[in-house]
Amino acid sequence: MTRKASSMTLAGAGLAAAFGLAVTLTATPAVAGAADKEKCYGVALKGKNDCAAGPGTTCAGTAVKDHQGNAWKSVPAGTCVSMDSPTSPTGKGQLAAFTEK
Repeated sequence: MTRKASSMTLAGAGLAAAFGLAVTLTATPAVAGAADKEKCYGVALKGKNDCAAGPGTTCAGTAVKDHQGNAWKSVPAGTCVSMDSPTSPTGKGQLAAFTEK
């Protein structure tokens, strides 16, 4: 192999390694951030849910009323059951969908 070809091969390998590292570093925080969150049902306001607003809805922003029992919001882990939800059986956010009172 010539010196020029060898240099290009090393440069290409270095670029590929750097790109792989960049992809890894970018993806890692998102995964770590997801572990610090939980789905909290009954705390989202009308049109402000993150997803799952029941049958006939598509996803985010589809809650038709405040504190809908089948619409959730992503909240910091461990905080859901302390958040107010006037429609929930306990008056607090729930970790699963519920029938509104």
